[in-house]
Amino acid sequence: MTERKRRLRAPTPSLPRLKTGEIPGIRGETRPYTTLVLVALGLVGCLLWRTGLFNDSYAQLAIVGRPDTQHLWKIATSPFIYDNTGYAFACLATVGLYGWLVERRHGMFAVIVLFVLGGAGGIAVAAAASASVLALGANGAALALLVAWVIPDLMTLRRGQEVDGDLIGTAVVAAVVALMPLVVPEASWVAGGVGILAGALIGWTLVLLAKP
Repeated sequence: MTERKRRLRAPTPSLPRLKTGEIPGIRGETRPYTTLVLVALGLVGCLLWRTGLFNDSYAQLAIVGRPDTQHLWKIATSPFIYDNTGYAFACLATVGLYGWLVERRHGMFAVIVLFVLGGAGGIAVAAAASASVLALGANGAALALLVAWVIPDLMTLRRGQEVDGDLIGTAVVAAVVALMPLVVPEASWVAGGVGILAGALIGWTLVLLAKP
């Protein structure tokens, strides 16, 4: 009797995981590994300062004064170093949220390019602009990711169509990160500006590439 009921029972409907390219315009279900790695590196940089593992200071890995040619590598490490917990939280939360959204929409390479241009690129421009530069943290990278994500929604809104994204919440987050240099001197205005420009350029380019 039990075997008969088992044969007559209707199968439970289920859907397989969405594969990349299966539906045009929608990426497959992937985990944001790249974003998680970037956030984890930022957490490590913050812990290095909090625990005082460096005998001298966090300046061993961050841009404090224009670096000479032997220390240009600090441009790559500086976006992961923080000496202010609030600054670290604002940047890493923004990188985590909008990096995840960009990675879902465009993939890992878009996240890497945006982080490098906004983070390391922003700090490089800041170092070139001033000999007494003090620049660390990922405010530029965070703004690049945020702006790149919001560009498609802004273009849709301009056409008079409705958008699903939370533009008000995004604007609040953008304002907090962009104005961080007012309270945290280590957050460079120049790096933030470069991040906004990089995000707008890459975001606009990705929209054009996504058009059929």
